[in-house]
Amino acid sequence: MTSYYQHHVFFCLNQRENGEACCADHNAKALQEYAKKRCKELGIAGGEGRVRINKAGCLNRCELGPVLVVYPEAVWYTFVDEQDIDEIIDSHLVNGKPVERLMVDR
Repeated sequence: MTSYYQHHVFFCLNQRENGEACCADHNAKALQEYAKKRCKELGIAGGEGRVRINKAGCLNRCELGPVLVVYPEAVWYTFVDEQDIDEIIDSHLVNGKPVERLMVDR
């Protein structure tokens, strides 16, 4: 069975109200929007066989956050800024090579 999308990317945008660590505290929403825009600009975003960037609620890994996960490979990343997002997009989503330095599970 093949995946509908070549890559389906979920950004945790969870906001915790109790003061616990959460991805929303680390600019996750802005960086998800940046990734979506950049994939559109590169012409890789879209439907079947393309890249889809989605928002997600809690992915239960906030202590590593912010986090995103790329399916179907199930590669988990942390990130800090647009340069990290660019590296994930260019290396993993475009060229199929995961970015080891940003991976949270190795």
